[in-house]
Amino acid sequence: MPSLTARARLGLTLIAGGAVANIYYNQPLLALLVAEFGDGAALWVPTGCLVGYGLGIVGLVPLGDGLPRRRLIVGQLLALALALVAAGLSPNLAALALASLFIGILASAAQQAVPFAAELAPDASRGRIVGQVMTGLLSGILLARTVSGFVGAHLGWRAVFVAAAGVALAMAAIAATTLPHTPQTKPLRYRALMLSILYLARTQPVLRRASLVQALLFASFNAFWVTLALLVEAEPFNLTAAGAGLFGVIGVAGALVAPLSGRFADTRGARPVVIAGALFVIAAFAVLWAGGQRSLLVVALGVLLIDIGINGALIANQTRVYALVPGARGRLNTVLFATMFVFGALGAYAGSRAFLLAGWPGVCAVGLILSGAALVLALTERR
Repeated sequence: MPSLTARARLGLTLIAGGAVANIYYNQPLLALLVAEFGDGAALWVPTGCLVGYGLGIVGLVPLGDGLPRRRLIVGQLLALALALVAAGLSPNLAALALASLFIGILASAAQQAVPFAAELAPDASRGRIVGQVMTGLLSGILLARTVSGFVGAHLGWRAVFVAAAGVALAMAAIAATTLPHTPQTKPLRYRALMLSILYLARTQPVLRRASLVQALLFASFNAFWVTLALLVEAEPFNLTAAGAGLFGVIGVAGALVAPLSGRFADTRGARPVVIAGALFVIAAFAVLWAGGQRSLLVVALGVLLIDIGINGALIANQTRVYALVPGARGRLNTVLFATMFVFGALGAYAGSRAFLLAGWPGVCAVGLILSGAALVLALTERR
């Protein structure tokens, strides 16, 4: 197995962020899309991207355990560029929704990059390196909305997708020139590969617990973010949608903690990092409940605490999950992130319902319950 050079590590970091950003570009553009295609655009375009991303995690990411990941990443990014061009040229909502589905599927190249880094990294520094690559992925998630909103406001929504296609081609070139060739492992039949995911979930208790803890934290994260705009765009803050999107920039500071938590997980173990992450999230919701309806500074502090907690726990959980079965990191990644996305959708629903029924305190109560459950699971885990 080739070593992970600094050049390849930077390439994987850029690819992770550049690929995952594509499923979030559409969110600041929804008002423009609704104006052109009707109210259905607000449902079908973002849903298509997120559903497609989930399908990509389940259906494409495991292929990296049987095929050379460099080839898979380059192929997915080239196809992603085509899907983005198709979205930019869409004549109607049906075409745009279908293109969005394929954008989501192919953007799962981001989830090829992370296990590739874990595969190439030395055992003693795997957490730190995974943290560095995840910093790129998390930054891509957080900055995508800000960049897309700016470009869309000045050049229109179609320009966002065309520009994103150019970025995807650039990412494909980076992958082709910076990532190492890896020998093909013994090929597995696709059906056997999919069935082995269920086998791993059934036989690896550490994988199950890490996935559940992170999924509960991710659910609390989504409960917060889907309702944040509703809070800050209403009285007494009256921010615009662009102003609400700027809170994503604050979250980037939280993403920068990823390499630190990975380094700590390498030296002290993952469990204390996960516990600390859950405590950060609990503290965030306590602060937001106490003062989030009165002060934007309190809201900004809550954003920072949530992102530090979520990201720190995620890197620690990934570090221990990737160490379980070295030849199955893509499938382990699939179990972890598929569980997270299911709970994330439930958390978004619970947060929205809580806001409608009980306002901002209801959202904070949901966040505290979910993050508290994650803390209990982490504390009761065997050392």
